[in-house]
Amino acid sequence: MPPSVVFVIAPERFREEELLEPQRLLEQAGARVTVVSTRGGVATGMAGARVRLDGTVRRADLGCDALVIAGGDGAPGHLWDSEPLRALVRAVHAAGRPVGAICLAPPVLARAGVLAGKRATTYPTDRAIAELKRGGAAYVKEPVVSDGTIVTASGPEAAAAFGQTLTRLLAP
Repeated sequence: MPPSVVFVIAPERFREEELLEPQRLLEQAGARVTVVSTRGGVATGMAGARVRLDGTVRRADLGCDALVIAGGDGAPGHLWDSEPLRALVRAVHAAGRPVGAICLAPPVLARAGVLAGKRATTYPTDRAIAELKRGGAAYVKEPVVSDGTIVTASGPEAAAAFGQTLTRLLAP
């Protein structure tokens, strides 16, 4: 059975390449991808792309093989404070499955409590870095940081390397 990957994006102002590039790489490797957000319908990206959502975070597959959160300007306002998303992060992480976040999404992992004692990166804003540190992470200024089953990336320029790292983690 192909691995299932749940991608989470903000309902507005998500960063397209942070969804589409890792999604393409994972699907090429055989993964089955669903895309959800904090509300249903259609999400709109920062460059205007429209993505029909497969559902919401509240109804996401807790048995997925990996969870990936894309960033963008909409992440702080729509994802950082989402308790259903934090609960999903904790459930997938507790099951020992990969959890990834890119750009302005790694603070979700910090707020979910899964970055304590981990190396992680984020889009280099003072606020995002402070969130990682508040969550107990050691901030590393690198494009992609992998620590156990957690993968973080710094932004859109790291989307391909982020997707490749996630693909390797899911390989049998």
